[in-house]
Amino acid sequence: MIAFRSLILALAVLTLLAACATTQAPAPVEDRSQAGHRSPVEEVRASAPEEAGGLQVFPLRNPAVDELIRGAEQAESVGDLDRAAVLLERAIRIEPRDPELLQNMAEIRLAQSDWEQAEAQASRSFDVGPRVGELCQRNWRTIALARERTGRHEDAHRARERLQACRVEPPPRF
Repeated sequence: MIAFRSLILALAVLTLLAACATTQAPAPVEDRSQAGHRSPVEEVRASAPEEAGGLQVFPLRNPAVDELIRGAEQAESVGDLDRAAVLLERAIRIEPRDPELLQNMAEIRLAQSDWEQAEAQASRSFDVGPRVGELCQRNWRTIALARERTGRHEDAHRARERLQACRVEPPPRF
């Protein structure tokens, strides 16, 4: 009977590990030739072909925060950036160390041309975030773009170089 329970427990643990090991398909890649016609936020969110894939880390999230994020995305889609910022600020009060929330706020600040706040939020997101994957890449693209817009081109170049460290291949699955 103890061996049967151990077997059931082992199967449950393996099932959980298998569920955690699934990966999400990379975001669609946009045509880089249109880069001059994209908004700063589109530029940050669009990944280059060499940046797609690799290891991704996705946190668990509070349902109230999910609702606020959906509201912020909806407000942003209709161009109400102030409302999107307010909703994200509420979400950040609930989850102050959520790197994706901080990055979303950085992107809203980019859209509002608040370069210093965009850089600050993206840096904070990187500091508390996974330091790999798409979120890390968005962090460094935001930082680079904010630095470019404030005339710090050398710092922007260094930030773009940091993008390479965000790509880590996932371990092989058996």
